[in-house]
Amino acid sequence: MQALLTPSPSPTLRPSPLDSIRRNPNSLFSISRPSKCKSSNRVSFTPRASSQVAVAPKRETDPKKRVVITGMGLVSVFGNDPDVFYQKLLDGVSGIGPIDRFDASKFPTRFAGQIRDFSAQGYIDGKNDRRLDDCLRYCIVAGKRALESADLSGDRLSKIDKVRAGVLVGTGMGGLTVFSDGVQALIEKGHKRITPFFIPYAITNMASALLAIDLGLMGPNYSISTACATSNYCFYAAANHIRRGEADLMIAGGTEAAILPIGLGGFVACRALSQRNDDPQTASRPWDQARDGFVMGEGSGVLVMESLEHAMKRGAPIIAEYLGGAVNCDAYHMTDPRADGLGVSSCIERSLEDAGVSPEEVNYINAHATSTIVGDLAEVNAVKKVFKNTSEIKMNATKSMIGHCLGAAGGMEAIATVKACTTGWLHPTINQFNPEPSVEFNTVPNEKQQHEVNVAISNSFGFGGHNSVVVFSAFKP
Repeated sequence: MQALLTPSPSPTLRPSPLDSIRRNPNSLFSISRPSKCKSSNRVSFTPRASSQVAVAPKRETDPKKRVVITGMGLVSVFGNDPDVFYQKLLDGVSGIGPIDRFDASKFPTRFAGQIRDFSAQGYIDGKNDRRLDDCLRYCIVAGKRALESADLSGDRLSKIDKVRAGVLVGTGMGGLTVFSDGVQALIEKGHKRITPFFIPYAITNMASALLAIDLGLMGPNYSISTACATSNYCFYAAANHIRRGEADLMIAGGTEAAILPIGLGGFVACRALSQRNDDPQTASRPWDQARDGFVMGEGSGVLVMESLEHAMKRGAPIIAEYLGGAVNCDAYHMTDPRADGLGVSSCIERSLEDAGVSPEEVNYINAHATSTIVGDLAEVNAVKKVFKNTSEIKMNATKSMIGHCLGAAGGMEAIATVKACTTGWLHPTINQFNPEPSVEFNTVPNEKQQHEVNVAISNSFGFGGHNSVVVFSAFKP
């Protein structure tokens, strides 16, 4: 710990990542403005050239190792039905509006993709529904709805081997409302007024645990917390449990509920959020030259992932196929992306290799695209390193309509990606008024476009330099 607090005098060591914070605490996060870090502060090395990446192998053919999507469930600002959710996206509807859950009048940002009129009736009993943090409620409802979609509701679930069925739903922030209320109780009333549910409902693994307890699923069960890359990390890990023969079925995705004073205040302190209070619905504008930060969102997005063999045996409705994925780390900065794009580009390359897909086969990208100055272009530049010919690729940003749902973002965007594969329609990236000229992609600006998706990738990146990419396609026997 002392090594982090005291800069080393040795010029050969990389400076502490906290040094820049001490020098200028107001520039903790340069998400919405370019980094001023000098390149001389970085340890130099020669990155692996793209041409050295191994040639992608053939796609998996073993039905025990092929992973298919048989169910989808979500809780979103557009409701809890994936079909309604995607139709709203296709229509270009913005879910962003003023925050009314608490008094946000003193905050410089006073809007978000806030969920209203959420009901867990029929999925969570009344007593637990009143106690649970929204982060947990969203997960349980999305998970059970995903099972309904997979034809595994009611007695049908008892027919599968529950020892070989697991849950892997992550969250970036955990039960933030319960945590905030517990701290307030401690300060105002003392430790005796802290609820006994404070620790269990605040920790990040409890969403997966409660869903498994409710359903009796005894397979692999844990959570992953890699900030805004969380959901894709969960999909990648869940698929590998299936591929290794450790599970037949996994419920995987992300959940988040951070739109409350401490969550909003924290991101305001990071200087990460848009402050377009006069027109919230146009605030999230990925790749637009006037973008000024991201917009907070919330919800949960969950997939039911199965081995093809297991899905075929039970006659499951197969929606799409998970072809592969990859995760890695920039190892560069807490919030800034690498200037050379190496982390993201190599993650994309490895995901395609894992999927048995060549870059030329990809013609749709659901981008991370959060509407930040640095992040949006860094992602585009990394994508260009992998895909030399971008003329056939269309790339859109779901966050332009629902905001940035943090740990749940990848889950909800995976559902949007799968729907693009199955419907042949891409939702627009709204609020494209003055696009960055360097993007050079068809970003599906402002209006939906018809597009037969061959192979799609969905990108998610998180604080800490966490990169994740998952690859989907329509299912072909």
